[in-house]
Amino acid sequence: MLNKITAEEMSQVFSRALQHKLIAKQDTAVIFYDLSRLMARLTNLIDVFPKSALHAIAVKANPLTAILKKINALDVGLEVASFPELRLAEKAGFSPEKIVFDSPAKTHSELEYALKRGIYLNADSFQELERIAQLQARQLSNSVIGIRINPQVGTGHIESMSVGGEYSKFGVPLQQNRQKLIDAFIKYDWLKGVHLHIGSQGCAPQLLVKGIRTVLNLVNEINEGLQRSHQNRQVETIDIGGGLPVSYYQDETAITMQAYQQLIQVSCPELFEGNFKIITEFGRYIYGNVGWVASRVEYVKAAENMSTAVIHVGADLFLRECYNPNDWHHEISLVDNEGHLKRADEKYYAIAGPLCFGGDMLEKNLRLPSIEIGDYIFIHDTGANTLSLWSRHNSRQMPKIIGYYDNGTQFEILKEREDADKLWEFWS
Repeated sequence: MLNKITAEEMSQVFSRALQHKLIAKQDTAVIFYDLSRLMARLTNLIDVFPKSALHAIAVKANPLTAILKKINALDVGLEVASFPELRLAEKAGFSPEKIVFDSPAKTHSELEYALKRGIYLNADSFQELERIAQLQARQLSNSVIGIRINPQVGTGHIESMSVGGEYSKFGVPLQQNRQKLIDAFIKYDWLKGVHLHIGSQGCAPQLLVKGIRTVLNLVNEINEGLQRSHQNRQVETIDIGGGLPVSYYQDETAITMQAYQQLIQVSCPELFEGNFKIITEFGRYIYGNVGWVASRVEYVKAAENMSTAVIHVGADLFLRECYNPNDWHHEISLVDNEGHLKRADEKYYAIAGPLCFGGDMLEKNLRLPSIEIGDYIFIHDTGANTLSLWSRHNSRQMPKIIGYYDNGTQFEILKEREDADKLWEFWS
């Protein structure tokens, strides 16, 4: 159940959705989520780490509230990177101790709100620690508070997704601030955790583990400093972030969560000896391979060398992919208007989105079977960081979202297609 969704499975689910009349004429594009696979991913994550761990799933990867409510039932938490995401987490039913608030730009009022409710806070800078200290002086909070550290262990092959190099906009750089970090833990008795996250998709698991080991070495020094200053306390929580890469290629096998946990345990055995509470912040790993998109082909512009298929999603849903195609890839399949797979590669196509700029292209020079008007393009592995990056350019309507279980034996509408009145409200 943890493997990628195949084109054959998508074809079967899509045909069943058509038979159940879940896709109306106006549904020119539909987003699908395999909820059985999603729950299996979460269950696997829970099983691999110690039972005391808090798995704070990254809202930024997929903020769909219908899904947030479902995963709440599995007793996981949420990692939020903005105050609106925090409110989404609360409204979805997550208790304060299950919400981890990360952001480099938390305001006084946002910090005060989180502290009053006992939400876990990861400070991003020494300045933020000072703000928290001022608020703690007024009324002590029961929030657990950590500080984000940049271990400066290097970058992966996607520069924009790497935040653990010599410079990063996030966290406190370790090399220049080692003693200052130790002193902060001695100074603030409410500072009890450390946090790191060095990147996502493009950072090798070994690099992620190197970051954890580097910060764990610092934690040992902090605890020695607390002991020398005769303080009967230690760092209690280690937030190892997320960032485990997933596969976007048919012939590529990604590392499993079990293998990643074993890498961590070999390098950082003390993390699993019961002295620390572990927090994880996986997002893409949970969602990436459990979603896919079907979009109707509206026109086919024939040309001798490369024809163009015009579909109803592009840079609105695939913002990173269209603006930075060298770093992002999605497999593409083709079905007819009844959902039957077309298989024989016949000619080269460009897959063009509906927006009015030239870069709104999902693929160029892609060899596919002959595409006809009314066919559907399937875009694979779209569960993470697509819907959450939805663009309002050209005021496109957000597509219908359908969840399903057991390869389409059970369906659920997670969100209806956005209508024009909702768009009016958005811009008003």
